[in-house]
Amino acid sequence: MELLVDGHNVFVATGGKEFDANKPTLIMLHGAGMDHTVWSMQARFFAHHGYSVLNPDLPGHGRSQGTSPVSIPEYTQWVSKLINTLDAGNIHVIGHSMGSLIALDCAAKLQKKISKLALVGTLPHLQVHPRLLEAAQKNEHSAYETIVGWGVGSKAQIGGNRSPGSWITGASMRLLEASGAGVLGNDLNACNSWENGLEACAEVLCPTLLLIGSNDKMAPPRGTKKMSESLQISTTVTLNDAGHMMMVEQPEQTLDALIKFFAGSIT
Repeated sequence: MELLVDGHNVFVATGGKEFDANKPTLIMLHGAGMDHTVWSMQARFFAHHGYSVLNPDLPGHGRSQGTSPVSIPEYTQWVSKLINTLDAGNIHVIGHSMGSLIALDCAAKLQKKISKLALVGTLPHLQVHPRLLEAAQKNEHSAYETIVGWGVGSKAQIGGNRSPGSWITGASMRLLEASGAGVLGNDLNACNSWENGLEACAEVLCPTLLLIGSNDKMAPPRGTKKMSESLQISTTVTLNDAGHMMMVEQPEQTLDALIKFFAGSIT
């Protein structure tokens, strides 16, 4: 569906079901330079099992108009406006990579408005190498190559995709190539400059899932330990043979972990 948020047309995928404010709302946030399609499988399941799904293309991404924000707090403000536009309640949030930082900041600031939080491929500070950041800000193709090379796990890079007919490496490259000029640079800068992860964890009131890939090079599993210690209620699940793009590398494992975590609201 299309909405008007902050004066711009925004595309929001709903998993094949119309949005119903009377159901629990599940907001799914994608990562840097990506769009809603990374959550396609999981979004469809939850939409058909008791949730109203909001899986948006963030501003300036995919089919959404506007300029990509340059900071995590700006993204958080936008998500809050999306929630208010639809008068959504009983809100659950899932975020991947940059989306996990936005989701974490939302939960820290909105507190009791968020019922559950799932952080996928996350760290308290997603630090970006200066050379990658520079390449992204210059719209150089090497930035896409680096992200795909590090983001897609080694097993997924040689085939064996769990979704028949799909090529994770090529699809990830095409997705980044389709992003608008400056979008990836803005996103990586937003990740690199947001260092408030542990402080935000301490402000989160709801149960939180830390979903990590055993082979994640961009957000190594060991980095979530301090997050787990800072969160009031947390569960950590590690997906075997999964890199940073775990929801497409290991879609069934990812979905199973999310189903178990959100079990109380699924019908």
